[in-house]
Amino acid sequence: MVDYTTAPSHVELALEDRTVILVEKKSSTEWIWKVLGALLIVALCLGGVLLFAWHWNGPEMMIQSGQTEALIETDSDPHYTLKRISSKAKAAIHLEGSYDDEDKSSKAALEWKNGQGQAFAQGGFLLADNQIVIPRTGLYFVYSQASFRVSCSDGEEDEAGKRFMPLSHRIWRYSDSLGGKASLMSAVRSACQTTAQEEDSYRDGRNWYNAIYLGAVFQLNKGDKLWTETNQLSELDTDEGKTFFGVFAL
Repeated sequence: MVDYTTAPSHVELALEDRTVILVEKKSSTEWIWKVLGALLIVALCLGGVLLFAWHWNGPEMMIQSGQTEALIETDSDPHYTLKRISSKAKAAIHLEGSYDDEDKSSKAALEWKNGQGQAFAQGGFLLADNQIVIPRTGLYFVYSQASFRVSCSDGEEDEAGKRFMPLSHRIWRYSDSLGGKASLMSAVRSACQTTAQEEDSYRDGRNWYNAIYLGAVFQLNKGDKLWTETNQLSELDTDEGKTFFGVFAL
């Protein structure tokens, strides 16, 4: 009888132990589902934020990418590229060159024009006495190009000077802080060169075509004046887009 009566108590204890174990497993399962649910909610929130950001910024990024590709495609044309960049600057000026072949006076010079062709001025820039006046102190990109078309000699004595003709183009700066004028940039090229030096130029029969381009960044002061000096003016090519002068703020 003793062995018989003690068996149920052991069974009851075993059942109680099993019940406790089942409750613990159920609690653990609920905790896992709660964590998974919270992670799902966070993931949905992040997805919504990313979708919202793409909705507002996606088209703008595509436009900027297209503009960058356009600049890369036109990189072979510095005049076009500079026009695009300077047009987006807060302060910029771009001038077209002009020269009168019939002007034989000692004051004959390359004249800069605003408001014709692709020339423009904005942000306070002024063109006064054929000089660009800087509107405010800051960093500026200054550039200019002078294109030439020279009729080279075939060796006749009366045109011996055109077998080797030096061409020069320079940008000057006047500033009160300097107490006078100073040369910003300059370059010299030789026209009617030998065939070994014709890789950077173009020749059509006796005509020689080339351009001198200048461009760099400078710290300029308000009221500074910039102008150019070019020799061999009668050989200049002033067709639209070939000879120009400009500045834009950085």
